[in-house]
Amino acid sequence: MSVQGDNVVVSVIKLERMLSMKGGKGEASYANNSQAQARHARSMLHLLEATLDRVQLEPPEVPFAVADLGCSCGGNTIYIVDVIIKHITKRYEELGYETPEFSAFFSDLPSNDFNTLFQLLPPLSTNINGGSMEECLASNGDRSYFAAGVPGSFYRRLFPTRSINVFHSAFSLHWLSQVPESVMDKRSTAYNRGRVFIHGANESTTMAYKKQFQTDLAGFLRSRSRELKKGGSMFLVCLGRTSVDPTDQGGAGLLFGTHFQDAWNDLVEEGLVESEKRDSFNIPVYAPSLQDFKEIVEADASFAINNLEVFRGGSPLVVNQPDDAAEVGRALANSCRSVCGVLVDAYIGDRLSDVLFNRLERRATNHAKELLEQLQFFHIVASLSSA
Repeated sequence: MSVQGDNVVVSVIKLERMLSMKGGKGEASYANNSQAQARHARSMLHLLEATLDRVQLEPPEVPFAVADLGCSCGGNTIYIVDVIIKHITKRYEELGYETPEFSAFFSDLPSNDFNTLFQLLPPLSTNINGGSMEECLASNGDRSYFAAGVPGSFYRRLFPTRSINVFHSAFSLHWLSQVPESVMDKRSTAYNRGRVFIHGANESTTMAYKKQFQTDLAGFLRSRSRELKKGGSMFLVCLGRTSVDPTDQGGAGLLFGTHFQDAWNDLVEEGLVESEKRDSFNIPVYAPSLQDFKEIVEADASFAINNLEVFRGGSPLVVNQPDDAAEVGRALANSCRSVCGVLVDAYIGDRLSDVLFNRLERRATNHAKELLEQLQFFHIVASLSSA
Protein backbone atom coordinates (compact mmCIF):
# COMPACT_ATOMS: atom_id res chain seq x y z
CA MET A 1 0.00 0.00 0.00
CA SER A 2 1.40 3.39 -0.91
CA VAL A 3 0.39 7.03 -0.92
CA GLN A 4 1.29 9.48 -3.66
CA GLY A 5 2.79 12.88 -2.88
CA ASP A 6 4.24 15.53 -5.20
CA ASN A 7 6.46 13.13 -7.18
CA VAL A 8 7.08 11.25 -3.93
CA VAL A 9 5.73 7.80 -3.16
CA VAL A 10 5.82 6.81 0.51
CA SER A 11 5.22 3.20 1.46
CA VAL A 12 3.02 3.14 4.52
CA ILE A 13 4.46 -0.17 5.66
CA LYS A 14 8.05 1.05 5.22
CA LEU A 15 7.56 4.18 7.30
CA GLU A 16 10.88 3.57 9.03
CA ARG A 17 12.78 4.32 5.83
CA MET A 18 11.85 8.00 5.95
CA LEU A 19 10.52 8.86 9.43
CA SER A 20 12.78 11.24 11.33
CA MET A 21 12.71 14.43 13.28
CA LYS A 22 13.44 17.44 11.07
CA GLY A 23 17.20 17.58 10.57
CA GLY A 24 19.64 20.43 10.05
CA LYS A 25 19.81 23.59 12.13
CA GLY A 26 16.99 25.68 10.62
CA GLU A 27 14.18 27.43 12.47
CA ALA A 28 11.87 24.38 12.33
CA SER A 29 14.63 21.81 12.94
CA TYR A 30 14.44 19.40 15.87
CA ALA A 31 17.80 20.71 17.11
CA ASN A 32 16.21 24.15 17.55
CA ASN A 33 12.84 22.93 18.81
CA SER A 34 13.69 20.39 21.47
CA GLN A 35 14.12 22.72 24.44
CA ALA A 36 10.89 21.44 25.98
CA GLN A 37 12.12 17.84 25.74
CA ALA A 38 15.36 18.95 27.42
CA ARG A 39 13.42 20.60 30.23
CA HIS A 40 11.21 17.54 30.69
CA ALA A 41 14.25 15.23 30.70
CA ARG A 42 15.99 17.32 33.36
CA SER A 43 12.92 17.17 35.58
CA MET A 44 13.17 13.35 35.50
CA LEU A 45 16.88 13.04 36.27
CA HIS A 46 16.20 11.76 39.79
CA LEU A 47 14.23 8.86 38.28
CA LEU A 48 16.99 8.13 35.78
CA GLU A 49 19.62 8.16 38.53
CA ALA A 50 17.54 5.77 40.65
CA THR A 51 17.54 3.40 37.67
CA LEU A 52 21.32 3.75 37.27
CA ASP A 53 21.80 2.89 40.93
CA ARG A 54 20.28 -0.52 40.20
CA VAL A 55 22.75 -1.38 37.44
CA GLN A 56 25.13 -4.16 38.43
CA LEU A 57 28.72 -2.96 38.08
CA GLU A 58 31.19 -5.26 36.37
CA PRO A 59 34.97 -5.39 36.91
CA PRO A 60 36.63 -2.17 35.67
CA GLU A 61 38.47 -4.01 32.90
CA VAL A 62 35.09 -4.77 31.25
CA PRO A 63 33.92 -1.84 29.06
CA PHE A 64 30.63 -0.25 30.05
CA ALA A 65 28.12 0.29 27.22
CA VAL A 66 25.28 2.80 27.08
CA ALA A 67 22.74 3.00 24.24
CA ASP A 68 20.30 5.82 23.59
CA LEU A 69 17.45 4.62 21.38
CA GLY A 70 15.64 7.20 19.31
CA CYS A 71 18.50 9.65 19.80
CA SER A 72 17.33 12.08 17.06
CA CYS A 73 19.72 14.87 16.03
CA GLY A 74 19.79 17.42 18.84
CA GLY A 75 21.98 17.94 21.87
CA ASN A 76 19.60 16.30 24.37
CA THR A 77 20.92 12.79 23.72
CA ILE A 78 24.51 13.97 24.30
CA TYR A 79 23.51 15.59 27.58
CA ILE A 80 21.75 12.43 28.81
CA VAL A 81 24.63 10.12 27.86
CA ASP A 82 26.97 12.44 29.75
CA VAL A 83 24.69 12.27 32.81
CA ILE A 84 24.62 8.47 32.67
CA ILE A 85 28.38 8.08 32.35
CA LYS A 86 29.15 10.57 35.11
CA HIS A 87 26.71 8.85 37.46
CA ILE A 88 28.16 5.38 36.78
CA THR A 89 31.69 6.78 37.18
CA LYS A 90 30.71 8.19 40.56
CA ARG A 91 29.43 4.76 41.63
CA TYR A 92 32.74 3.11 40.69
CA GLU A 93 34.71 5.80 42.54
CA GLU A 94 32.59 5.48 45.68
CA LEU A 95 33.50 1.78 45.76
CA GLY A 96 37.17 2.63 45.33
CA TYR A 97 37.37 1.00 41.90
CA GLU A 98 39.09 2.10 38.74
CA THR A 99 36.62 3.34 36.16
CA PRO A 100 36.03 1.28 33.01
CA GLU A 101 36.17 2.51 29.45
CA PHE A 102 32.79 3.72 28.23
CA SER A 103 31.06 3.28 24.89
CA ALA A 104 27.96 5.22 23.89
CA PHE A 105 25.77 4.11 21.01
CA PHE A 106 23.44 6.67 19.45
CA SER A 107 20.67 4.82 17.63
CA ASP A 108 17.82 5.97 15.42
CA LEU A 109 16.26 5.17 12.06
CA PRO A 110 18.58 5.37 9.03
CA SER A 111 16.75 8.54 7.92
CA ASN A 112 17.89 10.37 11.08
CA ASP A 113 20.24 13.32 10.59
CA PHE A 114 23.27 11.67 12.19
CA ASN A 115 25.57 14.26 10.57
CA THR A 116 24.08 17.11 12.60
CA LEU A 117 24.22 14.97 15.76
CA PHE A 118 27.85 14.01 15.32
CA GLN A 119 28.80 17.64 14.70
CA LEU A 120 27.43 18.40 18.17
CA LEU A 121 29.59 15.75 19.86
CA PRO A 122 32.41 17.22 21.99
CA PRO A 123 35.92 16.19 20.92
CA LEU A 124 37.27 12.96 22.36
CA SER A 125 39.48 13.69 25.34
CA THR A 126 43.17 13.53 24.52
CA ASN A 127 43.66 11.68 27.80
CA ILE A 128 41.64 8.72 26.55
CA ASN A 129 44.71 7.54 24.62
CA GLY A 130 47.05 6.25 27.27
CA GLY A 131 45.70 8.40 30.11
CA SER A 132 43.52 7.17 32.96
CA MET A 133 39.74 7.39 32.69
CA GLU A 134 39.80 9.79 35.66
CA GLU A 135 42.05 12.16 33.69
CA CYS A 136 39.75 11.79 30.72
CA LEU A 137 36.66 12.61 32.77
CA ALA A 138 38.41 15.63 34.23
CA SER A 139 39.05 17.08 30.78
CA ASN A 140 36.86 20.14 30.67
CA GLY A 141 34.22 19.91 27.93
CA ASP A 142 35.76 16.86 26.29
CA ARG A 143 34.10 13.53 25.64
CA SER A 144 35.01 10.67 27.97
CA TYR A 145 33.52 7.87 25.91
CA PHE A 146 33.84 6.22 22.54
CA ALA A 147 30.84 7.08 20.35
CA ALA A 148 29.13 5.25 17.51
CA GLY A 149 25.93 5.60 15.52
CA VAL A 150 23.64 2.59 15.12
CA PRO A 151 20.99 2.99 12.40
CA GLY A 152 17.92 0.79 12.57
CA SER A 153 14.47 0.31 14.08
CA PHE A 154 14.44 -0.29 17.82
CA TYR A 155 11.47 -2.58 17.29
CA ARG A 156 14.02 -5.15 16.11
CA ARG A 157 17.51 -6.27 17.19
CA LEU A 158 20.26 -3.64 17.06
CA PHE A 159 23.10 -5.01 19.22
CA PRO A 160 24.89 -8.30 19.95
CA THR A 161 23.52 -10.53 22.69
CA ARG A 162 24.31 -9.35 26.25
CA SER A 163 26.34 -6.35 25.12
CA ILE A 164 24.61 -3.28 26.69
CA ASN A 165 24.61 -2.23 30.36
CA VAL A 166 22.10 0.63 30.13
CA PHE A 167 19.38 1.37 27.61
CA HIS A 168 17.85 4.84 27.58
CA SER A 169 14.99 5.96 25.36
CA ALA A 170 13.07 9.19 25.72
CA PHE A 171 10.17 10.64 23.73
CA SER A 172 10.35 7.94 21.05
CA LEU A 173 8.32 4.83 21.90
CA HIS A 174 5.01 6.53 21.14
CA TRP A 175 6.07 6.56 17.46
CA LEU A 176 4.65 3.44 15.83
CA SER A 177 6.54 1.31 13.33
CA GLN A 178 3.74 1.91 10.83
CA VAL A 179 0.24 3.30 10.43
CA PRO A 180 -2.05 0.27 10.91
CA GLU A 181 -3.12 -1.00 7.49
CA SER A 182 -6.82 -1.09 8.43
CA VAL A 183 -6.69 2.64 9.17
CA MET A 184 -5.70 3.22 5.53
CA ASP A 185 -8.34 0.86 4.09
CA LYS A 186 -11.54 2.60 2.93
CA ARG A 187 -13.45 -0.68 3.32
CA SER A 188 -12.50 -0.97 7.01
CA THR A 189 -14.46 0.40 9.95
CA ALA A 190 -11.07 1.63 11.18
CA TYR A 191 -10.63 3.94 8.16
CA ASN A 192 -9.84 7.31 9.71
CA ARG A 193 -12.07 9.43 7.49
CA GLY A 194 -11.80 13.18 7.96
CA ARG A 195 -8.84 13.02 10.33
CA VAL A 196 -5.05 12.83 10.34
CA PHE A 197 -4.74 11.55 13.93
CA ILE A 198 -6.72 9.28 16.26
CA HIS A 199 -7.68 11.98 18.77
CA GLY A 200 -11.50 11.88 18.74
CA ALA A 201 -11.59 9.05 16.17
CA ASN A 202 -13.93 6.07 16.36
CA GLU A 203 -13.32 2.98 18.48
CA SER A 204 -12.20 0.77 15.58
CA THR A 205 -9.51 3.28 14.58
CA THR A 206 -8.14 3.73 18.06
CA MET A 207 -8.15 -0.03 18.70
CA ALA A 208 -6.12 -0.54 15.52
CA TYR A 209 -3.58 1.97 16.81
CA LYS A 210 -3.57 0.37 20.26
CA LYS A 211 -2.96 -3.08 18.75
CA GLN A 212 -0.07 -1.70 16.68
CA PHE A 213 1.43 -0.13 19.82
CA GLN A 214 1.14 -3.45 21.66
CA THR A 215 2.87 -5.29 18.81
CA ASP A 216 5.63 -2.70 18.57
CA LEU A 217 6.38 -2.45 22.28
CA ALA A 218 6.41 -6.25 22.59
CA GLY A 219 8.98 -6.38 19.77
CA PHE A 220 11.04 -3.69 21.49
CA LEU A 221 11.07 -5.61 24.78
CA ARG A 222 11.96 -8.94 23.11
CA SER A 223 14.92 -7.34 21.37
CA ARG A 224 16.23 -5.53 24.44
CA SER A 225 15.88 -8.66 26.60
CA ARG A 226 18.43 -10.35 24.33
CA GLU A 227 20.81 -7.38 24.17
CA LEU A 228 20.84 -6.22 27.80
CA LYS A 229 23.60 -7.58 30.01
CA LYS A 230 22.67 -9.48 33.14
CA GLY A 231 22.24 -6.88 35.85
CA GLY A 232 21.56 -4.14 33.30
CA SER A 233 18.66 -1.70 33.35
CA MET A 234 16.47 0.34 31.03
CA PHE A 235 15.00 3.82 31.48
CA LEU A 236 12.13 4.52 29.08
CA VAL A 237 10.03 7.64 28.57
CA CYS A 238 7.22 8.08 26.05
CA LEU A 239 4.22 10.32 25.61
CA GLY A 240 1.34 9.03 27.70
CA ARG A 241 -2.20 9.90 28.61
CA THR A 242 -4.13 10.11 31.87
CA SER A 243 -7.49 9.15 30.32
CA VAL A 244 -8.54 5.50 30.11
CA ASP A 245 -10.17 6.37 26.77
CA PRO A 246 -7.62 5.96 23.93
CA THR A 247 -9.58 8.41 21.73
CA ASP A 248 -8.46 11.10 24.20
CA GLN A 249 -4.75 11.35 23.38
CA GLY A 250 -4.07 14.18 25.82
CA GLY A 251 -1.23 16.51 24.86
CA ALA A 252 -0.52 14.54 21.69
CA GLY A 253 -4.18 15.02 20.77
CA LEU A 254 -3.96 18.78 21.22
CA LEU A 255 -0.74 18.90 19.19
CA PHE A 256 -1.88 16.76 16.24
CA GLY A 257 -5.66 16.52 16.52
CA THR A 258 -6.92 20.09 16.88
CA HIS A 259 -5.30 23.05 15.11
CA PHE A 260 -3.08 20.79 12.99
CA GLN A 261 -6.17 18.86 11.95
CA ASP A 262 -7.98 22.15 11.18
CA ALA A 263 -5.04 23.32 9.06
CA TRP A 264 -5.43 20.19 6.90
CA ASN A 265 -9.15 20.96 6.61
CA ASP A 266 -8.22 24.46 5.42
CA LEU A 267 -6.22 22.95 2.56
CA VAL A 268 -9.15 20.68 1.65
CA GLU A 269 -11.67 23.54 1.72
CA GLU A 270 -9.36 25.72 -0.40
CA GLY A 271 -9.08 22.95 -2.99
CA LEU A 272 -5.32 22.54 -2.44
CA VAL A 273 -5.62 18.95 -1.19
CA GLU A 274 -8.36 16.43 -1.92
CA SER A 275 -10.25 15.08 1.08
CA GLU A 276 -9.24 11.51 0.20
CA LYS A 277 -5.61 12.52 0.20
CA ARG A 278 -6.01 14.12 3.62
CA ASP A 279 -7.76 11.00 4.92
CA SER A 280 -4.91 8.73 3.86
CA PHE A 281 -2.34 10.71 5.89
CA ASN A 282 -2.13 9.67 9.55
CA ILE A 283 0.31 10.60 12.28
CA PRO A 284 1.79 7.26 13.51
CA VAL A 285 1.73 8.15 17.21
CA TYR A 286 -0.04 6.41 20.10
CA ALA A 287 0.07 7.81 23.63
CA PRO A 288 -0.55 4.83 25.93
CA SER A 289 -2.12 4.83 29.37
CA LEU A 290 -0.17 3.48 32.32
CA GLN A 291 -2.26 0.30 32.16
CA ASP A 292 -1.58 -0.11 28.42
CA PHE A 293 2.16 0.00 29.06
CA LYS A 294 2.09 -2.20 32.18
CA GLU A 295 0.10 -4.98 30.51
CA ILE A 296 2.63 -5.32 27.69
CA VAL A 297 5.65 -5.37 30.02
CA GLU A 298 4.02 -7.96 32.27
CA ALA A 299 2.97 -10.13 29.31
CA ASP A 300 6.54 -10.12 27.99
CA ALA A 301 7.88 -11.15 31.43
CA SER A 302 11.51 -10.46 30.49
CA PHE A 303 11.79 -7.43 32.76
CA ALA A 304 11.07 -6.58 36.36
CA ILE A 305 9.34 -3.24 36.86
CA ASN A 306 11.29 -1.10 39.30
CA ASN A 307 9.16 1.97 38.72
CA LEU A 308 6.29 2.81 36.39
CA GLU A 309 4.45 6.10 36.62
CA VAL A 310 2.76 8.91 34.77
CA PHE A 311 4.92 12.03 34.95
CA ARG A 312 3.67 15.51 34.15
CA GLY A 313 6.20 16.98 31.75
CA GLY A 314 4.54 20.31 31.10
CA SER A 315 4.07 22.30 27.92
CA PRO A 316 5.97 21.50 24.71
CA LEU A 317 5.99 25.23 23.95
CA VAL A 318 9.03 27.26 24.97
CA VAL A 319 8.42 30.99 24.45
CA ASN A 320 10.21 34.10 25.71
CA GLN A 321 7.10 36.31 25.64
CA PRO A 322 3.98 34.32 26.65
CA ASP A 323 1.83 37.39 25.96
CA ASP A 324 3.04 37.53 22.36
CA ALA A 325 0.41 35.49 20.50
CA ALA A 326 2.47 35.48 17.31
CA GLU A 327 5.44 33.92 19.13
CA VAL A 328 3.18 31.26 20.65
CA GLY A 329 1.71 30.46 17.22
CA ARG A 330 5.15 30.25 15.66
CA ALA A 331 6.39 28.01 18.51
CA LEU A 332 3.47 25.61 18.07
CA ALA A 333 3.95 25.41 14.29
CA ASN A 334 7.72 24.89 14.62
CA SER A 335 7.28 22.30 17.36
CA CYS A 336 4.80 20.35 15.25
CA ARG A 337 6.89 20.68 12.10
CA SER A 338 10.08 19.58 13.85
CA VAL A 339 8.56 16.19 14.71
CA CYS A 340 6.25 15.45 11.77
CA GLY A 341 7.40 17.86 9.06
CA VAL A 342 9.46 15.21 7.26
CA LEU A 343 6.35 13.04 6.87
CA VAL A 344 4.25 15.97 5.63
CA ASP A 345 6.96 17.10 3.18
CA ALA A 346 7.19 13.61 1.71
CA TYR A 347 3.42 13.31 1.41
CA ILE A 348 2.31 16.62 -0.09
CA GLY A 349 5.62 18.20 -1.13
CA ASP A 350 7.53 21.17 0.29
CA ARG A 351 5.33 23.87 -1.24
CA LEU A 352 2.02 22.61 0.19
CA SER A 353 3.78 21.70 3.43
CA ASP A 354 4.77 25.36 3.82
CA VAL A 355 1.14 26.36 3.27
CA LEU A 356 -0.09 23.80 5.80
CA PHE A 357 2.25 24.93 8.56
CA ASN A 358 1.50 28.59 7.80
CA ARG A 359 -2.20 27.81 8.33
CA LEU A 360 -1.29 26.01 11.55
CA GLU A 361 0.72 29.00 12.78
CA ARG A 362 -2.17 31.35 12.02
CA ARG A 363 -4.67 29.17 13.88
CA ALA A 364 -2.33 28.68 16.83
CA THR A 365 -1.76 32.44 17.03
CA ASN A 366 -5.52 32.96 17.28
CA HIS A 367 -5.70 30.44 20.14
CA ALA A 368 -2.42 31.34 21.89
CA LYS A 369 -3.82 31.85 25.38
CA GLU A 370 -5.80 28.61 25.24
CA LEU A 371 -2.74 26.67 24.02
CA LEU A 372 -0.52 27.96 26.82
CA GLU A 373 -3.14 26.99 29.38
CA GLN A 374 -4.18 23.61 28.00
CA LEU A 375 -1.28 22.07 26.07
CA GLN A 376 0.41 19.83 28.62
CA PHE A 377 2.35 16.64 28.03
CA PHE A 378 2.23 13.63 30.32
CA HIS A 379 4.85 10.91 30.01
CA ILE A 380 4.93 7.23 30.86
CA VAL A 381 8.21 6.70 32.74
CA ALA A 382 9.45 3.15 33.17
CA SER A 383 12.47 1.79 35.01
CA LEU A 384 13.03 -1.84 34.08
CA SER A 385 15.66 -4.44 34.97
CA SER A 386 16.33 -7.92 33.66
CA ALA A 387 13.91 -10.31 35.32
